[in-house]
Amino acid sequence: MNFLRNLFASIFGTLIALGIILVLFLLVAAAVGDTKKVSVASNSILEIQLEELVKDYAPKSENPLDEIFGFNDAKIGLNTIINAIENAKYDEKIKGISITSLGVNAGIAQTQAIRNKLVEFKESGKFVMAYADMFDQKSYYFSSVADSIFLNPVGAIDFKGLSSEILFYKDLEDKTGVTMEVIRHGKYKSAVEPFLYNEMSADNREQISAFLTSIWDEMVVDISTSRELTEELVNNIADNLLGRNATLAIESKLVDEALYFDEYMDKLKLAVGLLKVDKLSKVSIQDYIASGKGRVLSSASDKIAVIYAQGEIIYGKGNEDVIGQDLIINALRKATESKSVKAIVLRVNSPGGSALASELIWREMKLAGNKKPIVVSMGNVAASGGYYIACSADRIFAEPTTITGSIGVFGVIPNMSNLANKIGINAEQVSTNKGASYSVFEPMSNEFRSVTTEGVEAVYTTFLERVADGRNMEIEDVDAIAQGRVWSGVDALNNGLVDELGNLDAAVSYAAELAETTDYKVRNYPSYNIDLEDRFSSFPFMKTKEKVLIEELGEDNYKIYKSIKALSKLKGIQTRLPFMIEIK
Repeated sequence: MNFLRNLFASIFGTLIALGIILVLFLLVAAAVGDTKKVSVASNSILEIQLEELVKDYAPKSENPLDEIFGFNDAKIGLNTIINAIENAKYDEKIKGISITSLGVNAGIAQTQAIRNKLVEFKESGKFVMAYADMFDQKSYYFSSVADSIFLNPVGAIDFKGLSSEILFYKDLEDKTGVTMEVIRHGKYKSAVEPFLYNEMSADNREQISAFLTSIWDEMVVDISTSRELTEELVNNIADNLLGRNATLAIESKLVDEALYFDEYMDKLKLAVGLLKVDKLSKVSIQDYIASGKGRVLSSASDKIAVIYAQGEIIYGKGNEDVIGQDLIINALRKATESKSVKAIVLRVNSPGGSALASELIWREMKLAGNKKPIVVSMGNVAASGGYYIACSADRIFAEPTTITGSIGVFGVIPNMSNLANKIGINAEQVSTNKGASYSVFEPMSNEFRSVTTEGVEAVYTTFLERVADGRNMEIEDVDAIAQGRVWSGVDALNNGLVDELGNLDAAVSYAAELAETTDYKVRNYPSYNIDLEDRFSSFPFMKTKEKVLIEELGEDNYKIYKSIKALSKLKGIQTRLPFMIEIK
């Protein structure tokens, strides 16, 4: 009887497995068969909307299962956008570009890089036009590159300058009895200020004001140049909110005309020589990239390796969203060992993180630099640990709006001894040695604080030494501009933390020059190989909690929630940017 039961169970299980395999096969076949080949019609408009997340490097998986099960996130690579605009300059089928982006889901340095590429595009003689029902500040900055800008008659432009807000928790800690024990080096290392004070320190206010002003000045210069306005007038418009309705926006010359979208379409038709009744051919930047225009074709045998380090730095493997030493070290070794790779560019877009992982990547950068030229290109942010991994390069490029520096160290340890006393919890420890444990239910001892401080100071000293060695500076001079101070790319150039202002293309060109090659192509690293377990960890039914939180909290509040959650998981001493920066 047991034999028959086991036999039928085996047969039934086999049939289920075969059924699942058949379903997967049919789904893959359907996905492959449904893949449309993008073609670009003659007399087309390239339409740019940047509402998808823009990442420095966002390779699309070629696995059809990823498309079926929704593993491919809505994202677009900065490198492919730049390449697409470059190709559009010479594409006879593309007559011009239309920007219709309600928001720009990119960092300010990425936005400026794309904007600068559009300036180059206009030099080809082709037009750029922009339209929106309403502009937020970043989307207006991006769209201001256009030859003509149009706004909905009842629309508005949220143009008011940059500001920053930081919440402080000292009173909350005192009331709840839950405190954060802080150990830091760097008077500007302000990530921990909210746990120490009830208001912003003068040093922190100074540094935030300095880099916000530097970034704003860049935006003002770009807007004033494109719109043929003085910088004083642009600042006056921001001070008095003179974009708050369409009439004021036209009078202030922020836009050229107030139109409805159908009227804007007629303008585009006229620009390409069509009548109003004719059909306008448009291709999105995403489809244009999918057609093969997201890469620059080359038959060159020499290669310049571009290694993308994007996200927070963690100790571990790493992936497309976080920097782990394993992933970056492996990429550096592959590029170093490849005979066709003549030089390496490390593209950094990171606020920092684990001090240990940063040190390990720094070491591999030094080893690779002994064999091949290494240049660093900084994106939106390359601060703290992000600067740590960059500082040994032969040359460092930053965007004018890059946030960098933050050479400082801190450690944060939660303590609930006051809360425990309030609610009647008594924790007793039994240890074999004096320093065997730290309890969150007991006040931090002087001995434990001393040992932890020693560790923070040791990391800070090492950080200074790494920067001094890489930048050919005296340690005292590095310390003077360190202390956790955050700098814009412009200010970092002035104080010697970077060598040149320029984009990724400029860094690649310089790397090729160091390698003495003029005929080359770019090879991107790392390869993100996702195993089956990792794929299904992001399966839609596994994201229920995340989706519910986004729906309940909204996108902005969900980002705050994620930041707090990430802080709660920090381990070890951190070389990390002292705050989260999002410029809108």
